Amino acid sequence: MKEWLTHPLLRPHAMGTPEWFAAQSRMAGEKPLIQRCYALWRDLLLADAGSAAGAGLIVELGAGMSGLKALRPEVVTSDVVPGAVDLVADGRRLPFRDCSLRALLLTHVFHHIPDVEAFLGEASRVLRPGGVLSLVDCAHTPFSRFFFGKIHPEPYRHKDAAWSFPEGHTLLDSNQALTWMVFERDRPRFEALFPQLRIEGRRWLPWFSYLLSGGVNLRSFVPPGCAGAARAADALLRPLDPVCAIHWHWTIRKR
Repeated sequence: MKEWLTHPLLRPHAMGTPEWFAAQSRMAGEKPLIQRCYALWRDLLLADAGSAAGAGLIVELGAGMSGLKALRPEVVTSDVVPGAVDLVADGRRLPFRDCSLRALLLTHVFHHIPDVEAFLGEASRVLRPGGVLSLVDCAHTPFSRFFFGKIHPEPYRHKDAAWSFPEGHTLLDSNQALTWMVFERDRPRFEALFPQLRIEGRRWLPWFSYLLSGGVNLRSFVPPGCAGAARAADALLRPLDPVCAIHWHWTIRKR
């Protein structure tokens, strides 16, 4: 069953290898519902970046397949490994001057940073006053705990006390519960450690059409011609977001 559910483009490759991620990117490009999700995520991140008036760089960490640079060529893309990005950068040691950035943008990256406390310290340092940290990541709802804990290949350890995890040698090293742990469960600690960073907003993101698409690992469960109906279902099911959403968007601004 697991082999059948896995998208055919991914089957020949070991999970977490560069070949696997390249196949994943190609597969996502063939799914209209996934492209719609990424388009929404890009709009939210770029709207946050646009809200940070004044000079300063816009930097995307873990650029991957987000496609931000295609929309905004001035975005500086980065990743922890060389590739189709502008620079190699580790979120725990950002190569930027103090107060030199007006936006830091992350799509499914926060939960891959082995020490997010170090990253948040760096974000507080490099963002200019009024600058924004904008991120899309894994939500914490009853369904998402089941989905990420039982079905998704990356770990979801919401009971961990630490905001960190052992650094291994695979791009799948992560804890998908980190945004909830830091910004909700341990919010008083976050506010005490980083008084310059203010949580400005959180938004649930469409989940039903994402699940029907098979996400970025599984085969699609909806014919291309039904994509419009799946998108309409997202709006109808919005009251269930606090129970079923699997992604959310956070806006954190430097005072």
